[in-house]
Amino acid sequence: MPAPQFTLVIGNKNYSSWSLRPWLLLKQAGIPFEEVLIPLYEGDYKAKILKYSHHGKVPVLIHGSVTVWETLAIAEYVADLFAQKQLWPQNPEDRALARSISAEMHSGFASLRTHMPMNLRASHPGKGRTPEVEKDIARIVEIWEGCRSKFQAQGPFLFGQFTVADAMYAPVVTRFRTYGVALKGLSAAYAKTILDLPAFKEWEAAGIKEPQYIKASEIYSR
Repeated sequence: MPAPQFTLVIGNKNYSSWSLRPWLLLKQAGIPFEEVLIPLYEGDYKAKILKYSHHGKVPVLIHGSVTVWETLAIAEYVADLFAQKQLWPQNPEDRALARSISAEMHSGFASLRTHMPMNLRASHPGKGRTPEVEKDIARIVEIWEGCRSKFQAQGPFLFGQFTVADAMYAPVVTRFRTYGVALKGLSAAYAKTILDLPAFKEWEAAGIKEPQYIKASEIYSR
């Protein structure tokens, strides 16, 4: 079997929400890749990342002479290369919506990120529920409910079939579970769809086994 054309450089699977997104996208799309995992905040981790990208952060996708950093840029690059896999909705209006909510996830929800860091091993129900976080949660549920209401007849994901948008919101599903955010109806079914994905379960199993402990992501375990 030929070696994969792609190398994906990621951080800890237990903590790195940004790394999960392109990893899950590639797995769901059935695109082979070599994984390079660099434990974050450990030893010379920054120097190790800089060997792959001057950006100095994960994730990073290497494809021959091409280096792509930033999660959404990686997703766009992969979607362009593999148009047949339809990683964005085909309808222009639906595609615009998918890109909009993906960009909103990429640049927004700062309070949720701060007060509910991704941590697959942890369970902290009720923690982090500041008024600003509650607004973030409400907006995310609004997005999920709106998409699922419109596309539920086409499949179980936000736009029916799995797209970049699902990869972008997958870490939020784990956050809602970790911090006990109660979901119902379409949102609850959607969260279960993501958590039940074999690709996600593979990531989760590896993350739970990791020995690293990152204090910045263990704000309720101190």
